[in-house]
Amino acid sequence: MPYKEVPIVLASWFKGDVMKIIETALQNGGEPNKSDAFTLNGQPGDLYDWTFKMVVDHGNTYLLRIINSIMNEEMFFMVAKHSLTVVGTDGAYVKPIKTSYIMITPGQTMDVLITADQPPCHYYMASRAYAGVVYDNTTTTAVVQYSGSYTPPSTPLFPNLPNYTNTNAVTAFTRRLKALATKDYPVNVPQRVDTQMYISISVNTRPCVKDSCDGPNGSMLAASLNNMSFVEPKIDVLQAYYNKIKQVYEPNFPNEPPYFFNFTSENLSNTLLTSEQGTKLKILEYNSSVEIVFQGTNVQNAAENHPIHLHGYSFYLVGYGFGNYNEKTDLMKFNLVDPPEVNTIGVPTNGWAAIRFRSDNPGYGLCIAIWIDIPAGAWTLF
Repeated sequence: MPYKEVPIVLASWFKGDVMKIIETALQNGGEPNKSDAFTLNGQPGDLYDWTFKMVVDHGNTYLLRIINSIMNEEMFFMVAKHSLTVVGTDGAYVKPIKTSYIMITPGQTMDVLITADQPPCHYYMASRAYAGVVYDNTTTTAVVQYSGSYTPPSTPLFPNLPNYTNTNAVTAFTRRLKALATKDYPVNVPQRVDTQMYISISVNTRPCVKDSCDGPNGSMLAASLNNMSFVEPKIDVLQAYYNKIKQVYEPNFPNEPPYFFNFTSENLSNTLLTSEQGTKLKILEYNSSVEIVFQGTNVQNAAENHPIHLHGYSFYLVGYGFGNYNEKTDLMKFNLVDPPEVNTIGVPTNGWAAIRFRSDNPGYGLCIAIWIDIPAGAWTLF
């Protein structure tokens, strides 16, 4: 049993009003300003003169409940000179992973054990972003401070965090995540699939009056799933569904992109920039098994790691890779034995991720591609 549990909350800090920043971006059609700093338990760290301190007793083991509440960036996290052991993600046990660092996506949680087994001193825990198209390049810090009598250093020891663009570090860590898969904690991943979906994720544009917006060439940004930018209706979707109110939504969200191309090519045609707009839903049969392959694209050369979340569900991450998904070869590599059960994943930059779940929670789930794209249309409802 851990000696103590310590919540570690990673967050963004803006100098301005966050809601006004988002509203301004929506009005002008561009991206919101990136954050001015990251914080760790509400403090940006020694680089900003405000620091959270975690006091530990030598020899004790602590359970860190790490939460990434940052709006868009995937984050690396380390503690100088200390090993970390990941034992859970999103409330589900995983096979213990001993590692020097973790990579955690927006909205994701991880349970991590750390033992105070180093010489009494002060050590930095630190976190910084895995690079996207637009990202905050600051580093947030906190101090792990050993109790007792000793002479502290003038500066705590700093961890060797992976570089912002270290995709290999992201992949190496993610591939190690596997469900505990024991008799007490079984895996119930669907072996047979009733509904298959292949969903492309793109950052598109739509025309703006007199080319007056802040998007590329005066356009307005409009992200999409399967080339469909979601338009939020004035009447709640569930209200319309249960009360049979017509013309609020269309139940025909496509199972695949309207057209196929080399999604991850470095040179994509400008004809792919503009998405359709609509309020389209996918209707699922209760208790049916669902497989979704999310395909990242390089439209506008805006490829990045896309956080995906499904409200009201945990799901199994059964596969992922780089480039275009190939059903003939990639399907054979799916992990249907001990895939991690999560509720948030990151679709790799210019890559794909496959999930499976059972539709046993009536209501609707919200698939989020990128936080700035929720208002811009990168979501749909099941």
